Amino acid sequence: MIVSTQAAPTQSKGLSVAPHVMVVEDDSALSLLLRYNLEAEGYHVTTALRGDEAETLLSEASPDLLILDWMLPSVSGLELCRRLRARRPMRDLPIIMLTARGEEHERVRGLSIGADDYVVKPFSVPELMARVRSLLRRTNPQRISDCLEASDLRLQKSNRRVYRGGRELHLGPTEFKLLQHLMEHPGRVASRASLVDAIWGGVSDIDERTVDVHIGRLRKAINRTRERDPIRTVRGIGYSFDETFGKG
Repeated sequence: MIVSTQAAPTQSKGLSVAPHVMVVEDDSALSLLLRYNLEAEGYHVTTALRGDEAETLLSEASPDLLILDWMLPSVSGLELCRRLRARRPMRDLPIIMLTARGEEHERVRGLSIGADDYVVKPFSVPELMARVRSLLRRTNPQRISDCLEASDLRLQKSNRRVYRGGRELHLGPTEFKLLQHLMEHPGRVASRASLVDAIWGGVSDIDERTVDVHIGRLRKAINRTRERDPIRTVRGIGYSFDETFGKG
């Protein structure tokens, strides 16, 4: 499955543009669960267990989205939200409030203090992930659409970098264009003629066999021994990006 979102960065150079989600939740098991699911969706994640710890982290760097528990040690999530909204740099920070308080007046209170969304515990993790995507899409659409991700393979359009399993891959410009084109159309078979048109602009002196040469180079660059090849050869026609890559 291809996800049009920013990929989670590692310590590798070039991944700093990925959306950063901060989770402030004092339940360590829930915090770990959220971190695991967010990283699986392709986000860079930091966590804090206390309100004062989160406030310190937020003073050092602003995330792209904050998931904030209402009840926290030291400084409550509600108070932290209020303080953030009083600071000019944090006024537009997307905030999703997590709470066990499901009463209407409590939801109104949370939203009126500055939260953008409100999720009542216990909640569906897939639903929360969908809310994260939706809120980021509304507030920062360029960042969300910059990266294509499938399993451990990530392609960043803006800086033309590709990563697999945390390592940077070194692709030539033609191989990068081929990979981007295939990832943008998962499961769709691209004939050699259509790839010549898409990648080379239909230049008449480009032989369709040239496509095979560059696909070979692309495969060599992205696949190590025992790694699954996401590019599928359709005999007699062309190639496609395996739509099941990254599922299961």
